[in-house]
Amino acid sequence: MLRPGNAGSNTAADHIAATRLALAQLPAALRRRVLIRADSGGGTHEFLTWLTARSRRLHYSVGMTITEEIRHAIGTIPAQAWTPACDGDGEIRDGAWVADITGMLDLASWPKGMRVIVRKERPHPGAQLRFTDADGMRVTAFITDTPPGVIPGQLAGLELRHRQHARVEDRIREGKATGLANLPCHGFDANAAWVEIILAATDLVAWAKLIGFADQPEIARCEIPTFRYRVLHVAARITRGARQLRLRIDATWRWAITITTAWHRIRAAFP
Repeated sequence: MLRPGNAGSNTAADHIAATRLALAQLPAALRRRVLIRADSGGGTHEFLTWLTARSRRLHYSVGMTITEEIRHAIGTIPAQAWTPACDGDGEIRDGAWVADITGMLDLASWPKGMRVIVRKERPHPGAQLRFTDADGMRVTAFITDTPPGVIPGQLAGLELRHRQHARVEDRIREGKATGLANLPCHGFDANAAWVEIILAATDLVAWAKLIGFADQPEIARCEIPTFRYRVLHVAARITRGARQLRLRIDATWRWAITITTAWHRIRAAFP
């Protein structure tokens, strides 16, 4: 959403508007089975109240700012109450632990059923600690309405599910590499059109990867500059003959067969 320069940042109204737009892109039957994930900017009373409205039936996993109350609660957690965190492959993550401190906080003003999960981890080499970190550990927190026993791995599974929302940073980086880093026009409306074009381009690339290269991780997961080099900028021609449509591409190109296979898959998906 391209907004005026005096617009506020990280407001609940912005989070609600963005969520509405995201939900509108889903089939109607799936809009009531959605988990909304956000960083600590989304951890506001207004946004969570909107998410938990009975008419929407949305669920959430949202970052939480470390307050003085949370910091005090973390300092009183017994050592045996910390559970080892896990990696994406389900293995124990060395030097990281999670704990549930819901019962240690006053959550009367928050939506019912909210849980507060905290995580502590040894900082990576070269990382700087923040003011809210304690005992040489990087401390973070998130809130969720997912009850116990729903996610495999219990606390570690909940924390992993929340941490995986960081993939949005990859999408933002790819958007900037596609043209979102700068607004080239002088007029607001022209720049708004530019933003829409970039969004359409990133959507097309994402769908092309999903449909055409799902079994080719080196293509499906590569950054947009690499995708341009391997796929988009390759010299090729689409020709017609004998009532057939053909893709002519240099057979010596390393990914020629992969691109041809993806082209047929995309054509079959949109006959």
